[in-house]
Amino acid sequence: MSSTTSGHHGQSERADTVPREVDADSFRALMSGHPSGVAVVTTIDARGVPRGLTCTSVCSVGLEPPSLLVCLDNRSGTLRALSESGVFAVNLLHTRGRGAAQTFATAGPDRFSEVAWEPTERHAVPRLTDDARAVAECRVLHTLPAGDHTVVVGAVEDVVFRPRARPLLYGERRYAGWPRPPEDSGTVGG
Repeated sequence: MSSTTSGHHGQSERADTVPREVDADSFRALMSGHPSGVAVVTTIDARGVPRGLTCTSVCSVGLEPPSLLVCLDNRSGTLRALSESGVFAVNLLHTRGRGAAQTFATAGPDRFSEVAWEPTERHAVPRLTDDARAVAECRVLHTLPAGDHTVVVGAVEDVVFRPRARPLLYGERRYAGWPRPPEDSGTVGG
């Protein structure tokens, strides 16, 4: 294949496919078109004060050990507190958790006064009792600098589920609920 062909179809490269520098607005538009679940990442600082923020950058990592990752802004007080404590919780929100998502997406002196929460049993990090459909309590395994964010990999040490609650999604700069399955739907591959 010559350097003037592209992909699997043998078409000539076009001027509009030439890589170019991507600005912040273009990148936001790209990622906004890829809906994701909404979480509130919580932890406690060195004085035991709860900290948290809304996060859509959550991903499973592996099963051995069960682990996940979150990406947090380097300027975040939640990241600083998480680095101090070494523990955090990922509160995966359900459709009625939109208010919590909005509360933790903005700066405020005491976001936790706006939501119902309790400390988890293992590490005493905040668990959103009314707004989360599932909570993963984690211990920090690794952190990795990634531009203006830090990737935090956590070993999942405990989970709490509310399985009937539908997940909250975020995409195209708005919230939506996971659609209810049709009555006759089967399992994947079934």
